[in-house]
Amino acid sequence: MKKAQIYIWLAALAVGVGIGLLGIPQVNTVMNFIATVFTRLFRLLAVPTIVLAVITTLASLGGGKEMGRMFRTALTFTLLTTTAAAAVGLALYLLIAPGNLPAGAVSAEDATAVATGEQSLSYFDHFLTVIPDNVVKPLLDGNVLALLLMCFAAGIALSRMPDGRPKEVLVNGLTGLQELLFTLIRWLIAVLPVGIVAFAAQLTAEVGAGVMLDSLGKYVLVIIGGNCVQFFIILPLFLLLNGLNPLRTLSGMMPAVLMALFTKSSAATLPVTMDNAENRLGVNPRVARFVLPICTTINMNGCAAFILVTSLFVMQNNGMELTLPTMILWLFISVFSAVGNAGVPMGCYFLTLSLMSGIGANVGIMGIILPIYTIIDMVETAENVWSDSCVCAITGKRLSAAAKRQQEQ
Repeated sequence: MKKAQIYIWLAALAVGVGIGLLGIPQVNTVMNFIATVFTRLFRLLAVPTIVLAVITTLASLGGGKEMGRMFRTALTFTLLTTTAAAAVGLALYLLIAPGNLPAGAVSAEDATAVATGEQSLSYFDHFLTVIPDNVVKPLLDGNVLALLLMCFAAGIALSRMPDGRPKEVLVNGLTGLQELLFTLIRWLIAVLPVGIVAFAAQLTAEVGAGVMLDSLGKYVLVIIGGNCVQFFIILPLFLLLNGLNPLRTLSGMMPAVLMALFTKSSAATLPVTMDNAENRLGVNPRVARFVLPICTTINMNGCAAFILVTSLFVMQNNGMELTLPTMILWLFISVFSAVGNAGVPMGCYFLTLSLMSGIGANVGIMGIILPIYTIIDMVETAENVWSDSCVCAITGKRLSAAAKRQQEQ
């Protein structure tokens, strides 16, 4: 049945590409509508998935040693994989060496597009949005970091409540809601091939309309190449070093990776990622439901590479000297910026924009990058979900090994 599902998804992908290549405006409009419907439905389920998964897991773990070990392992491999992604991006940037854009390439329209799209929030304001001042607002805004903070507090508080009827009612109610949510997710996954047809048609139509720009070929090559190296080489090495089979892991998580590619949202893909980790990879549900919501928020491999490469490209085009210490400094800035990235649409793009504005660079160059960001964002999101899956699988394996050692002793 699992193989059949993959074949159905691949067939839907092929059908969608075929529809996109037809180039019929009315059909493209219908495909865009269907793709938007599926994206909205997954985003609808993503927020309650995060809330319920974190609270119920913390309540069952009790906030003790197991939870601490799980969090430390996930955080360690998040930082390691994110740093590796940024380092790969830097290496490729030095190797491929994108040149400067032609003089006058940044037109008034580009600068205006950036100015209109730029958010008024500064980089530090993004961190202030993590501290909620209202219980309902983070839910309405989809502010994942603020939600995680509240869920951590609620989950640990629930685990520390004295055993009795009130605690039992709360835990049972939350668990029941979670099972209801997973039932809805399974229904949505069952009709997902229709969504894949629409997503693939939408993407093919965009590419056919000339989304890619030849003048930025080397820059795009660095970004896409870095993501591919991280996806197919670095992350599988992490799995091998921890005794996991990369092919089996990728096969199990392929539906989530494909979903991320088309939705361009790790958060929207989270329900599928959790379902795949538990039912296809066999990861302990307590591990999957704790690690994956956290990774979805802070494990941003693709975002770190984008911030670093784009920052270097913008600074280079502004005539700023790029010494090795400067590039290494920006490597670490990119890693920690990606970890603290706000959960908003095009978050990496706007965060890079904020960083470049902060050093006085001409951010009009970002307007040239904007039209091709759709493609970049797709690849980055797929890599992010694959990295989340790897960190989850590694955490599950390490915790399982630690539990076995304790039993033997």
